[in-house]
Amino acid sequence: MDLSTDIWGQLAVEASQVYLSDGTVRSPFANTTIEKLPDKVLLQIFSYLSHREICRLARVCRRWRQIAYDTRLWKNVSLRPEVSGLHVGSLESLLSLIAVRFGPTLRYIELPIELITHTVLHELSGKCPNLTHMLLDFSTAMQLHDFSEMQAFPTKLRYMCICLSEVIFMEGFMRKIYNFINGLEVLHLIGTYEKCEEEEEEIYEVINVHKLKSATPNLRVINLYGINFIDDSHIDAFSSNCIQLECLAVNFCNKVTGSTLKTLIQRSKRLTCLLMNGTSLKSEFVMQADWDKCALQELDITATDLSTECLVDLLTRLQNLRFLAAGQINGFNDTVLKQWMESGNVRSVIALDLDSSDNITDDALSKFLTRHGQQLYACCLSGMPHITDQLWMSILSVLTNAKILVMGTSEKLGVNIHVDQLMDTIASSCANLERLELRWDPDNLRFSDKSQKAIDLLRVKCLKLRCMVLSDGRYYETVKANFERADRVTVVRTTTCCRVSPYHLLSNYNDLIFN
Repeated sequence: MDLSTDIWGQLAVEASQVYLSDGTVRSPFANTTIEKLPDKVLLQIFSYLSHREICRLARVCRRWRQIAYDTRLWKNVSLRPEVSGLHVGSLESLLSLIAVRFGPTLRYIELPIELITHTVLHELSGKCPNLTHMLLDFSTAMQLHDFSEMQAFPTKLRYMCICLSEVIFMEGFMRKIYNFINGLEVLHLIGTYEKCEEEEEEIYEVINVHKLKSATPNLRVINLYGINFIDDSHIDAFSSNCIQLECLAVNFCNKVTGSTLKTLIQRSKRLTCLLMNGTSLKSEFVMQADWDKCALQELDITATDLSTECLVDLLTRLQNLRFLAAGQINGFNDTVLKQWMESGNVRSVIALDLDSSDNITDDALSKFLTRHGQQLYACCLSGMPHITDQLWMSILSVLTNAKILVMGTSEKLGVNIHVDQLMDTIASSCANLERLELRWDPDNLRFSDKSQKAIDLLRVKCLKLRCMVLSDGRYYETVKANFERADRVTVVRTTTCCRVSPYHLLSNYNDLIFN
């Protein structure tokens, strides 16, 4: 609604302006009212709104209702109200929507557990022949619907995301859809990592991965996120059948130890991205893999217990690495950084995340970034109390190509961060900056009455900046107000609800997005 308000305000201004000095020709927008706008313009305006807002606008008049229900506005639909989707009160209402509003233009749909029935899936397969992306949310399920009579399922799916339940076994449902999903290229299985307690009484394998892999031979991207029963045997199963595999993510699957990494690397010749954040990798298994013979370019080993010896062995053998996330690892120290540089394998790296790597000294980081900073598109050195604004001030002039920067720690520091000078330097050095996060505690930020000038400079020079995250406090309010006055209301955010990540630079980032 803000967008339409801005447009009408602009039209009012234009209507009062005269383009020629003699006053004979007025603006082409003179006397324009909303009723005179053509349907295609209204359709374009509506396309910027959420479906909730579109439904409200449909009540204005008959013409707006007709435009609001144009199927071109309903290509991507979420029916999960808890994540900003629409609430559908009954199965009958949904079946009506599928028949009347969605139709052949529907490409993507998200369904909550109460709407996942064989009748709905049958209607989607018949009325929405171009449906290629689907999310099925079973996460809150205590009981599934009866799928014994299901005979149809969308057949053109290229992307499927299944949010698993903690306790409901999915095999009855999966057995019905195996024959329809062999064209899948992207598969997400989302577990209940965030809901788990430290000690689980019993772990259920609620979906049979070994059968699933046989039904999906064309997978390029597999994301197994936060699933407490996923282990190395499941990785081995996928690698044995998915010869097209490019990206494998097993973040927060804590039973993965890496015992099948050697086999994975040998089989998956196209594998370029491997994400293993929060797994239980063992150094001996990692060192057994033939890293010098693989095509791997992107690696995340954050929050693992790999040893210094293992890290040196790994990084000195990976020859084409462009993305490395290796934060929260005690074994990552100056020795690793030094030998990695000496191996020459840093030459292609464009993204580096060393969050909370306390065993790396600021001197070692300074030398590394002075030498390789110019090639970095992302540099994340957060969570380290000894890395203050002094180091950043010395290296920012080298980070001229940086698009993503994350700095600071939420811990209380004994020194102050002079943020005005830091903003000046960022604005002067990083014109390509798109995402910036300052995690420092508000009590450690020192700024003056002239800080508006520094913020203005950042806003004017970093025109590509789309996200700036700060800890909630007085400085956050100052920066937010500055950007809002310049009509850039979505840029400044708080660390409470937003975090900046180098994942935006992953080759398969768009395929990895879920929820």
